[in-house]
Amino acid sequence: MNRDVKSLTAEELVAQCRAWDQPDYRARQVLDWLYARRVTSWEAMTNVPQALRERLRTAYTLETLELVRRQGAPDGTQKFLWRLADGALIESVLIPASPDLYGTASDRHTLCVSTQVGCAHGCRFCASGLAGWKRHLRPHEIVEQVLAVERWHEAGGCQETASAALASSEAGAAALARDAARPLPARPLRPGRRPVDNVVVMGMGEPLANYEAVLRALRILNAPWGGAIGARKITLSTSGLAPQIRRLAEEPEQFRLAVSLHAPTDAVRNRLMPVNRRFPLAELTAALEYYQARKGRMLTFEYILIAGVNDMPGLVKPLAALARRLHAKVNLIPYNPVAGLPWQRPADKACEAFLAALLRQRIPATLRRERGGDIDAACGQLRLKTEQELGAAAPAGPRGGGAPTGGWADSETTTRPPEGR
Repeated sequence: MNRDVKSLTAEELVAQCRAWDQPDYRARQVLDWLYARRVTSWEAMTNVPQALRERLRTAYTLETLELVRRQGAPDGTQKFLWRLADGALIESVLIPASPDLYGTASDRHTLCVSTQVGCAHGCRFCASGLAGWKRHLRPHEIVEQVLAVERWHEAGGCQETASAALASSEAGAAALARDAARPLPARPLRPGRRPVDNVVVMGMGEPLANYEAVLRALRILNAPWGGAIGARKITLSTSGLAPQIRRLAEEPEQFRLAVSLHAPTDAVRNRLMPVNRRFPLAELTAALEYYQARKGRMLTFEYILIAGVNDMPGLVKPLAALARRLHAKVNLIPYNPVAGLPWQRPADKACEAFLAALLRQRIPATLRRERGGDIDAACGQLRLKTEQELGAAAPAGPRGGGAPTGGWADSETTTRPPEGR
């Protein structure tokens, strides 16, 4: 099957136009329609000759995401459930910045994007892998999450789901009714601002296990002809794939790196994250030191606080020692409980005490306040619940003629989990 046009770089699209004896500016016109105007059909590209549009239609797909479900929280967080062309479901979360120091609402928006359908890492506290790992996302499916959210935002935040499959079941109809009872308008923007100006690659899946597709998508989102999002406003997260961290250190881009640490000792991390058995802390630390030597950038440790597991005072000093050694700041995140999992959120007092202890160790640290806890905002929760309400654990069949199984995804994506499992 054909690649999607949003998987192409500007250079590749120019080369294609030249191969068709078309001037270079035709490629720039197409890119403008895709990323500045965010059109969803070839017909919308009105200044591109009809003959060229037909050649593009024949050579490439132009897939978009179907909005299955959206939930809005009082804090402004928006959770989106998307259906891909092959029927699989993925999630994105739009997070407005906290109010600024002077009490006025901020208009910065961060989008958390997914990179895989499900996850095979099996982190014990996470909903993403509960329904298993299906496949990698292709570059355009990552890029399209940003464009789809921006289209929704520009439509006034009122482009709601038309998912007949979900509405047809009693549980699904009730769920949609609950969602509709709490709609929130999109936040206003200053003129000239894109709706999404920060991207964090922390959604469903392990980004570095889908390395090639993720890096291509981020380069498209970073490019001035594409998403035009600054490299330092893009954060790539990993659960700790040491070889890929070393590989990332050699890339020219200045994307930020976050590590889903969640424990400063192998004993606790082994309990939470099976990946630690393959890449224990000593190996992960060595890879991060290599990354630091190449990039010279501060790292971020993501640390989900789970009651009675990793929130004990005795873990503060080893965490501080690791953060100091790797020049890292620590982002503490109180756990969002997941139905069917035994873990609990610590009391607010325990979270504050852990933060205060880190600060006494002179470690840059923040405690994330509640974000989207009432809209299943933890990775994979809404997808899992919706699949249960649909009465099927597996994705629906293809729509719109089906999705390509080739393209950018490598051959292993439909046969076995990615490396590092």
